[in-house]
Amino acid sequence: MSKLRVLLLFGGRSSEHSISCATAAGVMGAIDRNRFELVPIGVTKAGQMVPVADEPSRWALTSGELPVVEFEGRKCIWPDLGDRELRFIDENGSIQSLGEIDVVFPVLHGPYGEDGTIQGFLELLDIPYVGNGVFASAAGMDKEFTKALFQAAGIPVTPHVVIREKQWLDDPESALEKVSKLGGTPLFVKPARAGSSVGVSKVTNMDAFADAVALALENDNKVVVEHGLVGREVECAVLGGRHGARPRVSVAGEIVVKGREFYDFEAKYRDEASVDLIVPAQLSAEELSQMQSIARRAFEAIGGSGLARVDFFLTADGFMVNEINTMPGFTPLSMFPSLWQASGIAYADLISELIDLALETKH
Repeated sequence: MSKLRVLLLFGGRSSEHSISCATAAGVMGAIDRNRFELVPIGVTKAGQMVPVADEPSRWALTSGELPVVEFEGRKCIWPDLGDRELRFIDENGSIQSLGEIDVVFPVLHGPYGEDGTIQGFLELLDIPYVGNGVFASAAGMDKEFTKALFQAAGIPVTPHVVIREKQWLDDPESALEKVSKLGGTPLFVKPARAGSSVGVSKVTNMDAFADAVALALENDNKVVVEHGLVGREVECAVLGGRHGARPRVSVAGEIVVKGREFYDFEAKYRDEASVDLIVPAQLSAEELSQMQSIARRAFEAIGGSGLARVDFFLTADGFMVNEINTMPGFTPLSMFPSLWQASGIAYADLISELIDLALETKH
């Protein structure tokens, strides 16, 4: 039986480039090589798509080093509609084949990868791909519209306002008036379309608010300001249902941050000692059932398929959805695979399941 050829696409133009590389390293190291033949393609920070080494250690986060995809003279030539043969051209103009591709596994995080852009590109080529479709990816990437969809579906979300760059530059007083209605500090100031806590600040004194907005605007022209909630940070992982069934939801996990203001980029990827990922989270059966139900509804509200991680705050008033991540971190130690391992699906089997889902539910 011939193996399915899986194009693993990673890196990308976003600020989460290196995190995508680390996710790819995890997939490379665990994918079932008896079933799948892997074709790794990296995307440089300049957007060039290049053949790269199938070497997990080359792309892993080690000793604080952040891996980067570099252009080394060869670029990919994508197939035309109806064709599945991937080629590359070298510096001398010579064109060589990388063979036909059955499915693409895009583990790109952030803009130009997780936001519907690469999904639309693959739709144009009629190539099956792992994960969410164009709309769900775009909606899940934009915190403003994610929250709007959740509110329309009756899903509780964190209190928030949106500030656009033009409004902030032209009339900061009106923006501050909107923010004042959130009820004071603490506030979280975030780029509307970024992940991995890039550009996020916790504001405990309004004297620091302008600097926080400036940092967020370095990553996007739209900023979401959320009222800081007192509660536990808990998460569920979601997988698309098979054969028309409803989405599946994992057990819950909890994030406990130690010695930091919040679960920022450093805590996620460089300072593991500053955070405990507790799987499964200590919840009552009723709490877990309620959380899983909300996670499933959130996934369906954006038209999700494939996978997602839904992040919550558990407060005295109940569960509040913080956000949904349509391409969550996927290293062996990341929360998404850890939640599924605790739910009975091993990391390698999870990769196989996602590929099978992509082929079954071709967008």
